[in-house]
This record gives sequence, structure tokens and C-alpha cells, in this order.
Amino acid sequence: MTYQRMYQPKVKTGNWFEDLVLKEETIKEFLDKRSRGELLSQKVDFLKQNILEHVNLSATFDGQLRFGDVVMLVNVGGQDREHSVLSINANVDNVTKTPLPSIKMPCGVSGGKGIQSCVRTAFIITSVDGSPEGSTLHFDQSFALKTTSGFAKGLYLTSDKPRFQKCAKKSGLQDVYLDDTLSVLSWWKISHFDPQERFESEGLPVPANEKVLVIHCMTNQGLAVLGEKLLLKTAYGREYEVVAHTFLDTHRAEQDVNFWILGTSDPAGDGLLFLRHLHVQQPT
Repeated sequence: MTYQRMYQPKVKTGNWFEDLVLKEETIKEFLDKRSRGELLSQKVDFLKQNILEHVNLSATFDGQLRFGDVVMLVNVGGQDREHSVLSINANVDNVTKTPLPSIKMPCGVSGGKGIQSCVRTAFIITSVDGSPEGSTLHFDQSFALKTTSGFAKGLYLTSDKPRFQKCAKKSGLQDVYLDDTLSVLSWWKISHFDPQERFESEGLPVPANEKVLVIHCMTNQGLAVLGEKLLLKTAYGREYEVVAHTFLDTHRAEQDVNFWILGTSDPAGDGLLFLRHLHVQQPT
């Protein structure tokens, strides 16, 4: 039979003094943690306050992507999943307050269901071949995707061949994560989503807010969002797992899990341009 307390500590029965001291120490510990901001609820509020801070996306006046543009990578969705956004998957253990508030390594990514332009979802198209900032990004040209500076710390979207101790948590496929080192593992390129148009589009400017493939240069695997059966538990709710893997249909063409839109804002100030494309492409 388990022991049940029949009286409160103020009733002087049994080990009443020890119970009273224990209660006072518990209250003191709680107040100390609250004063230092170490309560779990305070940590969650601090994380979301910083990582959900609004970020302005770049506006493309000619519809072409350029180095230095701040974009959102939006997966077009499919039959078993909603539209989702490539997002920093930081939790309270990935946050440090000293010397400045920022996320810590290692840090993963996920497919967030909320389409919101913020620190968590903003990525900067970064040159790796010496192309100057402001120059046009072309199909099959190598580039890097970097988070914003400050809280997001300017980390690079990175991937590597799967190993026994380094693979995606749910699927076991090639992992995608954020790293503070720019290397060949952080190089990506854009390809046309239609295999019949791929050869003709090589070397042409990459259009913003249009469906494309994002390919990892070293492994030649496409950035992909997995379905509802492999959801991750995150501080922001259940989200999709993001991997580097090319999924082909029976015609050897990439499936919609590999289709992405590099979204920008409307130069006229009328919201986000890619939302119109998502509405048109919404699956039935």
C-alpha cells in the first residue's frame, strides 16, 4: 500500500518539520528560477519571442532571384501533407543568452506548417563561387542558404551522406541540418522541376515564386519534405521531417515532395507573391 499524506505540513503530525522545510525550499527554488528566467515557460517564451520575430523578405522587381535575396523556401504540398516552410527547428535546449541571445549547435530543420516570414523561416541566398551580391542566380549554379544574422547566427543549410549515427531521425534518410561552417556540404543548386525543360533551362536566371527543385551539390539529392506518417514533435507543434532525397515516380520524374518555391515579397507591398501560386497549385 502506498503512503498517502493525510494532513498538510502545518498540522504537526509525523515529520511535520521536515515537510515544512521541504515545502519552503521548493518555493524558494521556484522563485530563484523565475528570477533568473529559467522556468520552462519562460524559456519557451524567450525562444518564440526571438525566433518568431518578423523578417522582411526581398522584393524582386523583375521576377529573378539574386545573391543576397532573403527568401522563404516553401514546399508546395501534396496529397498527404499541407504546404510547409523550411524552418529552423530550435528548442529551449538550443538557446543561449550569453554573450548575446542566439541558437546553439547542433540545430536541425523541419517543415513548418505556418507560413510566416520570420527569423525561423528566412534564408539568404549566398554566393560560394565569387559571384557579387546582387548578381542573378542561374539554374545549376552553386550557392548556399544562410540564416539571418543575430539570433539565427548566420548558419548554413547543410547535408551529408547518411551514416549509422548521422541520419534523419524518423526516416533514416540523408539528414539536413544547420552548421556554422561554409563547406561543400553546404552547396546547393536549382534545377527546373520539369525534366523535359531541364536541359533548355540550364544557365538561365532562376525565377522567384515559381516551382523548382533544390538539389544538394555533393550528393545530388533533392531537398524534400516527408508526409504525415513521419511527423516530428517540435516546440512549435507537429511538423514535417526535411531530408535530402530525390523521390521519383514511375516515369522517373521527381515527385511533389521535392517541389519548392523560393518565395519573395510583392514590390508593390501587397503581401507575399508565392501565396498566389500556392493557391493555384493546391491539390484537390
